[in-house]
Amino acid sequence: MRRFAPTALILVWTAFVAALFGSAVAVAAEPVRIGIIGLDSSHPVAFAKLLNQAADDDAELAGCRIVAANPKGSYDLEISVVRQPGITQQMVELGVEITQSIDELLGKVDAVIVSSNDGHVRLGQTLQALRAGKPVFIDKPASASLADLIAMFTAAKQLGIPVFTSSTLRYIEHADEHAAGKHGRVLAVDTYGPAKLEPSHPDLYWYMIHAVEPLVTIMGADIESVSRTHSEGQDIVVAKWKDGRIGTVRGMRDHNPGFGGTVFTDQGTFQLGERRDFRPLTLDILHMFRTGEVRVPLEQSIAIYALMDAADESKRLGGTPVSVPELIAKAREKAAQRLKEANAALN
Repeated sequence: MRRFAPTALILVWTAFVAALFGSAVAVAAEPVRIGIIGLDSSHPVAFAKLLNQAADDDAELAGCRIVAANPKGSYDLEISVVRQPGITQQMVELGVEITQSIDELLGKVDAVIVSSNDGHVRLGQTLQALRAGKPVFIDKPASASLADLIAMFTAAKQLGIPVFTSSTLRYIEHADEHAAGKHGRVLAVDTYGPAKLEPSHPDLYWYMIHAVEPLVTIMGADIESVSRTHSEGQDIVVAKWKDGRIGTVRGMRDHNPGFGGTVFTDQGTFQLGERRDFRPLTLDILHMFRTGEVRVPLEQSIAIYALMDAADESKRLGGTPVSVPELIAKAREKAAQRLKEANAALN
């Protein structure tokens, strides 16, 4: 079993090989055994199809496989209970060993994807993997509260283990170009997507996160305030950044608009492209598993979940703007207690 601790020798050798033969050869030489916790969404199957079926023809993915999975996701969410048997069987057909416990899984893998559909169980599952020395990618929704997300990141920092979370929509076409300023200074962004709700989670966590992710990816983490207009079939969330820029997210329940958005810069107005598949996200996951480097800024992830929490609070207040820095400060205080409780539960 390999515990995460890349040595200077490995890093020097990787750099040497990359210089001689190119990065694709270097990363292909870094095999990773990956485990998945939670088989109650379509995402584990998507990752397994990509890594266990298609990777042999893709140098950037080669050598990395989903080798084990533990089905435990949630015993409370009906959607999880209903989905788990069928998804478990699909994983077996993709050559994945099904373990009887998370501890058993952790003994068979080098790195972990936490993919349980229920955000309430994510803190305990992620902490268990981190304490075993495994780098962790936390699928969306990363948690059922901002405090739990901060608790996970705090634990990862304390233990010196890399971790990140992201929606696949971070990689929607052209988002990376605008985040890098390739089409001018970004003045505003409007995004949209489906807005299915799950009563056990904050409203935007369940599906609108896919539209929030590219907004914050492009605009950055310095959000000042958030307000929300809610109706039975739609939501509009307006976020104001500290420099005065404004971004919006439109979520629709009475119509499926797909995913997309408009980016306004000082050089023109641009449309975001089509929804991206799992490959770009998977490449960032594998990069972290291989090197320990996290490409998705943790402060952006905190801002994403803070925006969504603030939107719920604004809804409760009838649309009144909510201060995001104040909300994050309160969540940090609560996170310390949540981490203490989670650690105690594992001892």
